[in-house]
Amino acid sequence: MAEEMGTEALANGEDTTPQAGVLSQYVKDLSFENPNAPGVYQWQGQPQIDVQFNIGSNQLADDAYEVILKIEVKATAADKTAFQVELAYAGLFALRNIPEDQLQPFLLAEAPRILFPFARRVLADAVRDGGFPPLMLEPIDFGQLYVSQAEQTDALAFATPAGEA
Repeated sequence: MAEEMGTEALANGEDTTPQAGVLSQYVKDLSFENPNAPGVYQWQGQPQIDVQFNIGSNQLADDAYEVILKIEVKATAADKTAFQVELAYAGLFALRNIPEDQLQPFLLAEAPRILFPFARRVLADAVRDGGFPPLMLEPIDFGQLYVSQAEQTDALAFATPAGEA
């Protein structure tokens, strides 16, 4: 039986297999502004859409982490705001036996990948409920963004002489 569990189980019965699970997902903060209503519904042409996002994480307990995906969208037309929406969508993750070098990639790439479809739906519903066509954001490759950000950080650290940081 112990042979079937592989090399991850120790002789004393302690399981060291890495485990990750979603405990909960929730809207932490949501704001929708429609400052030019009802006139905005008379405007002609497509608005310019600006999307910004940020990812943060907090350790809540030994094995529990909160990951927050913040998305801000601003739609403008003729130099006026059509709508603005800000969403902080969070997930509570249980992580056990995750190697230290894999913790940040999970929290800043994999966890947001899991949360994004749900955050995207909340945004689409909020925009639709504000009287506009639903905003369907394109999928985001959080893994590639994490790698790019890590490379930029490494390049900046390499380019900065010691003592000047």
